[in-house]
Amino acid sequence: MALLPLDIPPGIQKNGTNLQQSNAWNDGNLVRWYEKSMQPVGGWRRRSTSAMTGICRALLCYTDNSNNRRTVAGTQSNLYAITENGIKHDITPAGFTSGTADAAQNLGWGGSTYGFSTWGTPRPDTVLYVPVTTWSLDTWGEYVVGCSSTDGKIYQWANNTGVVAAILSNAPTSNTSILTTNERFVFALGAGGETDRVEWCDQENNNVWAPSATNQAGGQNLTTDGKIITGVSLRGETLILTDVDAHVARYSGPPFVYGFNRVGEGCGITSANSCVVAGQSAFWVGQNAFHIYNGSVRTLPSAVGDFFFNNINDAQRSKIVGVLNSGFNEIFWFYPSRSSIENDSYVSYNYVDNIWSIGSLARTAGVDVGTFVFPQLAGADSYVYEHEVGAAFDADVIPFVQSGPVEIGAGDNLMVARSLIPDENTQGDVTAEFVTRNYPNGATETHGPYAMANPTDVRFTGREVSMKVTSATSNSWRVGTMRLDVVAGSKR
Repeated sequence: MALLPLDIPPGIQKNGTNLQQSNAWNDGNLVRWYEKSMQPVGGWRRRSTSAMTGICRALLCYTDNSNNRRTVAGTQSNLYAITENGIKHDITPAGFTSGTADAAQNLGWGGSTYGFSTWGTPRPDTVLYVPVTTWSLDTWGEYVVGCSSTDGKIYQWANNTGVVAAILSNAPTSNTSILTTNERFVFALGAGGETDRVEWCDQENNNVWAPSATNQAGGQNLTTDGKIITGVSLRGETLILTDVDAHVARYSGPPFVYGFNRVGEGCGITSANSCVVAGQSAFWVGQNAFHIYNGSVRTLPSAVGDFFFNNINDAQRSKIVGVLNSGFNEIFWFYPSRSSIENDSYVSYNYVDNIWSIGSLARTAGVDVGTFVFPQLAGADSYVYEHEVGAAFDADVIPFVQSGPVEIGAGDNLMVARSLIPDENTQGDVTAEFVTRNYPNGATETHGPYAMANPTDVRFTGREVSMKVTSATSNSWRVGTMRLDVVAGSKR
């Protein structure tokens, strides 16, 4: 008996041809690799008791000074506060201007004027793109400050579910987004309708925005050809991302208060909520690559990058949202696939082990653990869910992972597989299925699925084989390296 280990490296490899994806996993859904074993991602359950009006584009979780845990959610039309028991309260400010649930881009039939471009070809990228309405939310002490990208005003909510959020006195309007810096300033980005401008309030006083000799309020226009999209706070600095480059703001105190430096070019962010901070690094989705900043900007190589950027519904790219899942060292980017107008898919990145994965899941915003025991994610159905709860999924969702071709024969030799030696934490939690063929473009045969036994009887012959592992129970299974009992077969 010769035991052939199916020792396939962790992670999904979607770049390149089928042969380039040999000896690698090349497809899957809701599967991760953690602590050297393959396992399903955690399940989820509904937390909010009723749906929001509109699609949630931002979530913020925090604890107020009375130890009440709060969730604030922003849609294109409303702002909500959700209590610990999942009850939502509408705190939409008076005079709020509703935005749009979908981005607008017309490069197809009916776009532009008669005779523009030629029949049957994609239109040039010369049409105005209007991104989806997003929210930026942050805390100010125990209060919440927020700004809708369409409405542009800065609001503050003071934890009273019976009182709506109120406009922040003296703050600039027509802003793109906001954030609270580590030094306790509110940054207004794209302030006053100037797409390259940053303005900030006085330190510890977000009602004072007019600069004077007795305060630290101020403003600065960035040296950029782009327009500011978003920003995040890091240790000792604030990262500001435009659609073409990256800048950092560092606090220096009076009289200048903040200094600004460009730290990256050609690394613009593609959607307002796709930047995720993990440790002292920021990760985001660019126009055609992933990027990371940890003192300098560099492109982040991705084993699924080709698939991701080819699979996005480009007209709705402003819906891409990044969510940190620090318990598993992961970042999830949810996005709308080519076949969908709303987020229905994801890519994930394990930033410790450099492992990528893919899958399908309709989520539009999210928050890592901290305030709550479980990550909180908003669904495309406008409910909030808590994740990493057991292994219970929606009824039509089955985690699986499938490999590219693995050579089991050499030269003109075929191999006969007689049995499979499973490597599971709890035997029977998954099934295995095999697809064989003799040549890279030859006919295929499917064998299985096989329920796991030790050993599992299988019978197939081929020069290369692909393996598919599928969840068979609602348990949180673990799978290591499967082994095939093979013997030499005939020559071809």
